[in-house]
Amino acid sequence: MIDRDELAAWLQLVETPQVGREAARRLLAAFGSPEAALAASFDSQCRVVSESTARALMAPPTHFASLLDRTLAWLADPSGDGARAVIALGDSRYPQSLLEAADPPLLLYAQGDVDWLHADAVAIVGSRNPTPQGALNARDFARALGEAGWVVVSGLALGIDGAAHEGALAVGAGTIAVVGTGLDRVYPRRHLDLAHRIARSGLMLSEYAVGTPALPHHFPQRNRLIAALSRGTLVVEAALQSGSLITARLALEAGREVFAIPGSIHAPQSRGCHALIKQGAKLVESASDVLDELPGVAAARPRAATPTPETPASDPLLTLMGHELMSLDALVARTGWSAHALNVRLLELELNGQVARLPGQLFQQIATT
Repeated sequence: MIDRDELAAWLQLVETPQVGREAARRLLAAFGSPEAALAASFDSQCRVVSESTARALMAPPTHFASLLDRTLAWLADPSGDGARAVIALGDSRYPQSLLEAADPPLLLYAQGDVDWLHADAVAIVGSRNPTPQGALNARDFARALGEAGWVVVSGLALGIDGAAHEGALAVGAGTIAVVGTGLDRVYPRRHLDLAHRIARSGLMLSEYAVGTPALPHHFPQRNRLIAALSRGTLVVEAALQSGSLITARLALEAGREVFAIPGSIHAPQSRGCHALIKQGAKLVESASDVLDELPGVAAARPRAATPTPETPASDPLLTLMGHELMSLDALVARTGWSAHALNVRLLELELNGQVARLPGQLFQQIATT
């Protein structure tokens, strides 16, 4: 466990505003530890970093004392779920997968079981506003991958991320939530209960200091950790301009596998996945497609049942709908039924959980496993 003096040195090095990660890494490489880097003379520091950076290190930033106290209080708080830790670069608990990344964080804040950091993992990411089928796919793939022995990594966001965490938790599998805030905060608040359950059974992880609020630029940054921690990244649904595609790009740059689930050519949530498939991502229809590309854990542990394409629906309306997003007018044209008759039958199917009603009077069949 990190002691107070070591933690103070790390926080001063990492949280001094004028010192970036690259400068901090150069100081660590030159002096061996944050304590030694801070104790070095101004001239010695200037041989490694700029004069303005060395000058900034001469005294702790104004918020430093309160940050140190807040961090120590968070570490010692017995009321929360899961063990708490600050893991510095060089700590034996620091994951090898992040050490191999292009821009590893110098400090990690963890709440839960840090052993999950050293297990084989797959990231599942996607839209914050998925279709019902997309959310179901995320849960089902996470369940199947978890049952096959893989840790599921995601970002705790609404939509696909939350569904992926839920799927892993449902089968008692490991799941890691990489967040863009300090671990004393939960964003979005709607996932407060989910975050507590992950801390109890999986791991909450952040590179941001205790007390850090949700800031827009933090979320693209945390995506690099999601990609680096995982041997493969599965994109379930994503628009063309989305954080999920950033995660996929970072995964490709790190030499990791990228998978994408195809969808309707008319659905905006599918366009990002289709773009990835065009660029070489593997099209997947079941969790076994992912497992086949990621030998190791999957080969050593029995595979559970995985989501597979369902047999053709016996209901004539479901057969005619297929799995595209359909408007009421398009269904009238395709079926020849009246709008009134369609509305009655669609409501019945919706109540049975076989059809989802989406904004804009669109309907989609929900495939179940």
